[in-house]
Amino acid sequence: MQPASQTQARPAAPTVEVVLASPRGFCAGVERAIEIVERALDLFPHPVYVRHEIVHNRYVVDRLKAMGAVFVEELDQVPDGATVIFSAHGVAAGVVAAARERGLDVIDATCPLVTKVHLEVRRHHREGREVVLIGHAGHPEVLGTMGQVAGGVLLVATPEDVDRLVVKDPERLAFVTQTTLSVDDTAHVVAALRARFPAIVGPAREDICYATQNRQEAVKRLAERCDLVLVLGAPNSSNSNRLREVAEVRGRRAFLIERADDIDPAWLAGVRTVGITAGASAPEVLVAEVAERLAGGPGGRITALDGPREDVAFSLPPGLVRPDGVG
Repeated sequence: MQPASQTQARPAAPTVEVVLASPRGFCAGVERAIEIVERALDLFPHPVYVRHEIVHNRYVVDRLKAMGAVFVEELDQVPDGATVIFSAHGVAAGVVAAARERGLDVIDATCPLVTKVHLEVRRHHREGREVVLIGHAGHPEVLGTMGQVAGGVLLVATPEDVDRLVVKDPERLAFVTQTTLSVDDTAHVVAALRARFPAIVGPAREDICYATQNRQEAVKRLAERCDLVLVLGAPNSSNSNRLREVAEVRGRRAFLIERADDIDPAWLAGVRTVGITAGASAPEVLVAEVAERLAGGPGGRITALDGPREDVAFSLPPGLVRPDGVG
């Protein structure tokens, strides 16, 4: 893959003022997952296998492939006795059990905030509650969360889904949420659940992660300043898609792109100010690539909005900590 400074596949876009959202890009869970793969590649014999994309970003995955990581979709593609890493989205309990039964050296890169949701599901199940998961069908995080217990997890995505929900006992019900949802949309679903099932229990706050919430609030501020919003992220990235939707709800045209070459010059007709943000799996190098393309180079008009500082950090699995204790 070409460095950002060498990507010139399309003619230069018209020069505009660029405004960057803050915060944007990598979150602590993504940084941890990527570092886990990098450390494993340093410490263990190659190849090191990763089940599914470690995070939803092609640039990140391609870089790790170039370092020696082998990405697979299912465990049967991993040889017996090999090292396998589970992605930041988490996996079903049955996947973990199957890996250990085969003698695979398992390294879990699940985001700790996703693990927190898994633990909630197991606790509610032990205590005899049926669990409602608010999330998007088919997303890897949702599949992993629903797979924490044998049965007893129901999936909803909208208030209309809540209306159609059939439960065993309305008095023994709990809810959890996917971590990368729209904060505003999820609030409507939670309200529908509480209205229909007054006895339902849930977390003190919904399980949407701090980084998702911060980035959505940052996009709201960005939309107030800009004519157009571009979101750096993969098409299969839930949190990136939610950022685009948040901007659109605020009345701004918004597009999800992976690289600067994805920009359609027609989008910029009549546009004076473009806002840029990035999903939690998108590296800052891609933000810089897009900003410089739009602003006519590093010396162009590029400013960043103020936003909350994120100083969250998650520890690595014990087997990956360096001898000096770093990490």
